[in-house]
Amino acid sequence: MVGDAPGHDVTVGVGAARVHVAPTTVLPLGAHGPLDDRGRLVHAEDPAAQLALALAGVEATVTAAGLHPHDLAQLRVSATDLPAVLSVLDTLTDRLAEVGATPALSVVGVTALPVDGMLIALDGLALGTPSGSTSPARGI
Repeated sequence: MVGDAPGHDVTVGVGAARVHVAPTTVLPLGAHGPLDDRGRLVHAEDPAAQLALALAGVEATVTAAGLHPHDLAQLRVSATDLPAVLSVLDTLTDRLAEVGATPALSVVGVTALPVDGMLIALDGLALGTPSGSTSPARGI
């Protein structure tokens, strides 16, 4: 049973699934990496800093679209060094908790990313109503 109301919290697992009630905006998020505004890699060999910078880019994109970071519905971390990224994943999960985001989260190992030295890239999906008039997505 999911609950009495759409979006009711039911503990099934960490980020396993989300119920989203009639979002008016669907925002696919292409790859965001640890790059400066000129497209150059920042924080080479520092997975925690790369993760934080990539997430800041995701947040900026979501905000520019008129949504809130809590509207993140799905987030995928692509990592060239999976053990290193998993060891600093709290950088990501702590920030998501700070902004009230509970996306379905996956971490996948990849053999390469677009820029030499890039350890991570983030992509995902945000669902919501612009200008924060929606409540955060809730887990099922």
